[in-house]
Amino acid sequence: MPERNKWLLPEGIEEVLPPQAAQLDSLCRRIMDQFAGWGYELVIPPLIEYLDTLFTGTDDDLELQTFKVTDQLNGKLMGIRADTTPQVARIEVHNLKRNRPSRLCYIGTVLHTLPGGPGGTRSPLQVGAELYGHKGCESDAEILALMLNTLKLAGLKDIHVDIGHAGILQGLIKPLELTAEQENSVFACVQRKATDELKDTLADWSCAGENATALIELMDMEGDASILDEVRAILKPCSDELCGYVDELGKIAKLTAFQVQDAPLYFDVTEFQGYHYHTGMTFAAYVPGESHGIAFGGRYDEIGKAFGRPCPATGFSTDAYKLFELTPHPFAPEKGILAPQSEAPGLRELVEKLRGQGEIVIYELPGRTVAARDLDCDREIILEHGHWRVREI
Repeated sequence: MPERNKWLLPEGIEEVLPPQAAQLDSLCRRIMDQFAGWGYELVIPPLIEYLDTLFTGTDDDLELQTFKVTDQLNGKLMGIRADTTPQVARIEVHNLKRNRPSRLCYIGTVLHTLPGGPGGTRSPLQVGAELYGHKGCESDAEILALMLNTLKLAGLKDIHVDIGHAGILQGLIKPLELTAEQENSVFACVQRKATDELKDTLADWSCAGENATALIELMDMEGDASILDEVRAILKPCSDELCGYVDELGKIAKLTAFQVQDAPLYFDVTEFQGYHYHTGMTFAAYVPGESHGIAFGGRYDEIGKAFGRPCPATGFSTDAYKLFELTPHPFAPEKGILAPQSEAPGLRELVEKLRGQGEIVIYELPGRTVAARDLDCDREIILEHGHWRVREI
């Protein structure tokens, strides 16, 4: 590499410098404190795992986003996590093995092989919460409410949440008896909202009938709770089970609105942003000016089976870097105290006392003439009449 390029970082990989690093840390602390206040316990999964455990219960879309490396100790393939949710599911189901509702949260960097969009990051600081051991609208609503409170805590405004249901999309597609490749094409059309393309594609495959018709009609339906009756009418010819999923979404929305005043919830029952391991309600949060979602979540009840113990689960995640980027953070650095280099009795004890009280104390370094204010110090320690004391500068 040419000398002038040695400082370059890989594309999509960022670092955070002062004072932004301190501001970001403060945001993360507030988010994690909020999680703790809701009863969510912190777990710290490893950054890297063997592939055969990292992808357990997940789909190909996650594998494509994962960097692979070889373990030099035994030659086995390992992956650097691209999503923390499957790891937390493994921890709950395989390690904790609780027979009660379990609330877990996490924060840590994940690594993606490709950015989510032009100019996007490949190393999000993923923060999220997962609720295990309860299958019902109440736990889904709790996760939705926690997600909304997290975005508001970060300072975001004009939030828009699209809610869908993986069961509806999967229930409409399964009877069409498509190949895996064809299913992926349908999912791609749905994610892009390419209604005409989907219509032509299904016609080319000779896919007709009530399910195909319903899928096409639902593609462009989005709105508040008032559209649910129409969605239910569209799904009625397909199956009662699909209508039950619509009722489930309505109940989740009511429970969420009870916890979050003016919850900005909108329904798009074909909404499917995220990984294919979701099995029930799914959601994505958006803000003006951002073409991609800023938080994602939903229900994923099947991952636990892969670890030998079925366990209902629901959760959400977001990128703390993105939340930080989208909100203003006025920053006034905390002022410190400048201490002289001295072995005189009493100085070390005073410095330790001040630091124990939460003060920032910086020692002068010999040979470097730097003004106290350049070190963000507004006070200094001086020796006066044989005693050390702090005075303002």
